[in-house]
Amino acid sequence: MSKKRGNGEGSITKRKDGRWWGRYYVHTPEGRQQKAVYGKTRAEVATKLRRAMSDLDGGMSFDSGKITVGEYLDRWLADCVRPLVGQGKLEHSTYNRYAGIVRNHLKPVLGHRKLKELSRTEVRRLYSQKAKDLSPRSVDYVHVTLQKALNQAVRDDLVPRNVAYGERTQSSRDKEESKALSQDQVKTLLRTSKGERNEALYVVAVHTGLRQGELLGLRWSDVDLSANRLSVARSLKVTADGLALGPPKNKASRRSAPLNKMAVTALEAHRRRQNEERLRAPVWHDHDLVFPNRVGNPMDHNNLYHREYKALLKKARLHDQGFTFHSLRHTFGTALIKGGEHPKVVQSLLGHASIVQTMDTYSHLLEGIGSDAVGGLEEAFG
Repeated sequence: MSKKRGNGEGSITKRKDGRWWGRYYVHTPEGRQQKAVYGKTRAEVATKLRRAMSDLDGGMSFDSGKITVGEYLDRWLADCVRPLVGQGKLEHSTYNRYAGIVRNHLKPVLGHRKLKELSRTEVRRLYSQKAKDLSPRSVDYVHVTLQKALNQAVRDDLVPRNVAYGERTQSSRDKEESKALSQDQVKTLLRTSKGERNEALYVVAVHTGLRQGELLGLRWSDVDLSANRLSVARSLKVTADGLALGPPKNKASRRSAPLNKMAVTALEAHRRRQNEERLRAPVWHDHDLVFPNRVGNPMDHNNLYHREYKALLKKARLHDQGFTFHSLRHTFGTALIKGGEHPKVVQSLLGHASIVQTMDTYSHLLEGIGSDAVGGLEEAFG
């Protein structure tokens, strides 16, 4: 076999059968692999090879080999998502949600398909199937997870484009998360919670807007009942090793929150009841938590939501209204906006990272603000 090479043409070789072939390399999930182009003449192969090498230099050569969607998603979770948890850039609970979506929704439907052959039609079919069994918000999460994973595949030059991009809007999520209780519903819920072990938790939730993790991470040392204030200094988080206290969601989440008379009264009663519970308990693990479990340890988020909060909603006959625990926080923010509070103050009290988040969440309540002021210009300037 003879071998010839021209300037800038790479490696071109003449085969024993008289045909010509040129070699070049691409990076695949299995490592660096050789590719080849063939032709009847050396000039034909040189043209094909220059085109292939030009595409490669321009980032247009893609080869995901035989890797399936399921295999890629597992690698994405292990190599791209899990390290973010260790770096403190992603909550472990968020990683668990991604992993659950991959395991329960993406791999069963798309896992067998080759990554490089996945099409928009298959993605749309997936969303249509899931919409029959899941809420719009849950389908949104499936979409977000797949889109994030395929974005990484594009960056890694495994596929030329993200076939999930633009295939689903997320407006349904905003509508579902923005559900607030009415004044009468709040009164019903709090009236129903009277005498419950965590009655004060619900009172504080709707009167301060604290997140669930912030409430469960609250310590008595953070609460100053004489000054009618509390400080948000930490949050209860789900980690790979279980529950742990850590920093709040963002820098703005570290904040001081005022306590009204109703919240102070509820916390005073709650502290007396907790002291009695501590004395009765055979073992008490003192973490100074305001809302611990029955032996003083941090309270599991799921236990609070599924065993207590959902039962409370059912008892108050509010269980069919679609209220989540986050609805208590949103109820607080909604009441402030409707009461005429400035959005910047609402941002501070809720611990939003930016005023943009506050405005996006409550923009539908601000649409009529300013109309009277503009109308008044006729009298002022007329």
